[in-house]
Amino acid sequence: MKKTILFFFISFFILQSCSINSEIVYHNDAASTSVTDIDMKQFIAEMKAMTPDSLKQQKEFGEMDKLPTVWTSIFDIQKEEGKLKTQDPDSIRIMKKIFMKTNKENNEPSGFSLKMEHFTQSDHQLLKSYNKKEKLPFDQNIFNNWDGKTLTINTENFNLKTIEEALKSKASKEEAEKVEGMITMFFKSIGTTLKFENKIISISGKHDWVKQMDNYTVKIDYDLKAMYDKEVKLKNTDKKIVIVTE
Repeated sequence: MKKTILFFFISFFILQSCSINSEIVYHNDAASTSVTDIDMKQFIAEMKAMTPDSLKQQKEFGEMDKLPTVWTSIFDIQKEEGKLKTQDPDSIRIMKKIFMKTNKENNEPSGFSLKMEHFTQSDHQLLKSYNKKEKLPFDQNIFNNWDGKTLTINTENFNLKTIEEALKSKASKEEAEKVEGMITMFFKSIGTTLKFENKIISISGKHDWVKQMDNYTVKIDYDLKAMYDKEVKLKNTDKKIVIVTE
């Protein structure tokens, strides 16, 4: 399963060819649904341009092409592949709430998407344990506290920890030591959109990467250079941002 989920990390030499966009919807019942889209169109085009048969030679891309093009739970995928090993009820419940699919354009793979449907705070705690083995590339912001009315954002979650861990789990020991240095080269852009079912009343706290788009939407755009270059200084870096809704 790790290879299936992390296939897009196999080639570090393609520069700034992938983008990751996440959307987290905050529901009134204190749960949230997140969708992460990994766009690999440019990556695949560059691979084909360099070596037309390069994708066929990569086992992970062959596996990607076999994945469903509609949302399918990780539980069903592993069960279909005969790779379901756990009988733990909590793990199975979490697996049934995580979905993935391959995205295609002109009948060619263009990336994939990962969805975590209606996760509660307790689900997120179980996810931390589950992810110790699976290494899913989800958005760290899903761990922010949401009670159905107020979202408290911990800006320390403005990092790429899960992506870095996923890279390291796929790479050799020597490559793993270089992961941080490769992040800014590998990704073109990474951003997160926060959407609320009720209107935003107030936002306290400021951060350079956070911007309110409208009465229901807040956008986080990661500055990858600032994230890894200690010489870059941000103007606003509050540790907590509190968003209150109706």
